[in-house]
Amino acid sequence: MKIAILGNGGREHAIADQISKSPKLSKLYCLPGNAGTKTVAENVNLDIYDFDKLGKFVKEHKIDLVIVGPEKPLVDGVVDFLTNKGVNVFGPNKTSSQLEGSKIFTKKICDKYNIPTAQFGVFDNVKDAHKYLEKANIPIVVKADGLAAGKGVYICENSENAKNAVDEIFNGKFGIANQVLIEEFLYGEEMSYFVISDGKTFKKFNTAQDHKRVGEGDMGKNTGGMGAYSPSGLINEELDLKIIEKVINPTFEAIKDMGETYKGFLYVGLMIRDNNPYLVEYNVRMGDPECQTILPLLESDLLELMLSCCEENLGNQIVEWKDKKSMCIVLCSNGYPDKYEKNIEIPNLEKITNNNTLIYHAGTQLVDKKVYATGGRVLNFVSISNDLKKSRDLVIREIENLCWKNGFYRKDIGFRIID
Repeated sequence: MKIAILGNGGREHAIADQISKSPKLSKLYCLPGNAGTKTVAENVNLDIYDFDKLGKFVKEHKIDLVIVGPEKPLVDGVVDFLTNKGVNVFGPNKTSSQLEGSKIFTKKICDKYNIPTAQFGVFDNVKDAHKYLEKANIPIVVKADGLAAGKGVYICENSENAKNAVDEIFNGKFGIANQVLIEEFLYGEEMSYFVISDGKTFKKFNTAQDHKRVGEGDMGKNTGGMGAYSPSGLINEELDLKIIEKVINPTFEAIKDMGETYKGFLYVGLMIRDNNPYLVEYNVRMGDPECQTILPLLESDLLELMLSCCEENLGNQIVEWKDKKSMCIVLCSNGYPDKYEKNIEIPNLEKITNNNTLIYHAGTQLVDKKVYATGGRVLNFVSISNDLKKSRDLVIREIENLCWKNGFYRKDIGFRIID
């Protein structure tokens, strides 16, 4: 089969690496891909947001399945566009993708279907939002409604910071903003919970804990993710049942009531308190870097699972996992998540040959056989073992061996469960 993966991050490299192992695969393309995907697929420098060019490529190359990695093309309707042309696509359609595309859309579903979440208010102007904040409990959370690459969430320790966050959002920091979401701060510990769905049924697709803050101890600005481990140390049988009953089932019921079907991954970001789940957010694709830490644990054929979702046959599949743990640490460009230099060479990468370490590329590009850093998050170092601390120590050792002076990383990923 001929497969095309859309995207150029660490998530897409991890997916490509896993897909490349399937006996069903005959040709794999990554659009546009990165320096890492080039080792397992053919990179094609194509703008995935130009749907007409994408459709032409898919037709000319007789692609059997398109796998959509990032959120923006999903929210923009790439699944609807390609499906209307008779192409198999793994990912939810435009309406279902509003679960991630609009935080306010999600909150309204929570309200209607009694999904446990933080109390919230929606405001369409600065004045009303500021007035609300003057009486609100602190800390408080201010969120941009649309996509913001994981950075449109402000956790504010005082009302002045919260008002500044409202101002930044309405002033267009994350694009045109007609509304802002303000919600109570939820105390607890975060967990990433994943399912895969064919529109008729769903199956659990493991758990993880992501570390989004740039600084150690979960301090500093939000990022797209500094590292993750899997499975989450919080998960247990009782909590698992509560998540399915109180969050997953009502979510798919809401989608069904809208006359839609959901095909693809669903990421459920949760806050766990007293062994009870509270919804923080949805993502309509695999998380990043959670994908990089979850997929290496998968025993089943990922391509087979994705095809079964397109054929609405997931119920006949068994999702099997290695009985191990996985640790991922992200190596970032100095200055991230603020300004950072681009097109910086990463020498010595070929010297990292430890078979116990996987390296998934994110913001990289291959030029004249040299790898250059082109993004804020650059490389994902992953180790699998029976002991998370050993995995973390191994990953840190390999990052240090690389000795890339233009990057930094967090040494404490998994600290809540390891340390």
